[in-house]
Amino acid sequence: MRVREAMSDVVLTIGPGHTLRAAARRMAERNVGAAVVVDGDLPGPGIVTERDILRSIGAGEDPDVERVAEHLTDRLVFAEPDWSLEEAAVAMVRGGFRHLIVMDAGEPAGVVSVRDIVRCWSDDGSICDVPESARALTSA
Repeated sequence: MRVREAMSDVVLTIGPGHTLRAAARRMAERNVGAAVVVDGDLPGPGIVTERDILRSIGAGEDPDVERVAEHLTDRLVFAEPDWSLEEAAVAMVRGGFRHLIVMDAGEPAGVVSVRDIVRCWSDDGSICDVPESARALTSA
């Protein structure tokens, strides 16, 4: 099975100037664990995850003051739609992360998470059965 079959192409994008609270609110509204950060000053997209927000709050930082730019990961491993799920899983394990931005022709095409891979590998592969026409690339 390929990444394109497992990935969510519902991609939440935010800017680096958003507060962590705003990022967390949007992630909760979309029921996603990561947001792609688009910043014209970076060579490519970054990502902020629920783990990044949790670390900040756990360190006593104020989510209404802290900006995404200070907490995003901008040195990423990007997946390609034609990667196997095994390749994606290996990249996640080696990198110690749970989300991969899927790039196609230099643009974010989706996000694949550990949860997506597990759903595809389990008996309940429901995420892999969603017709591509029912998925949508969205931006906030």
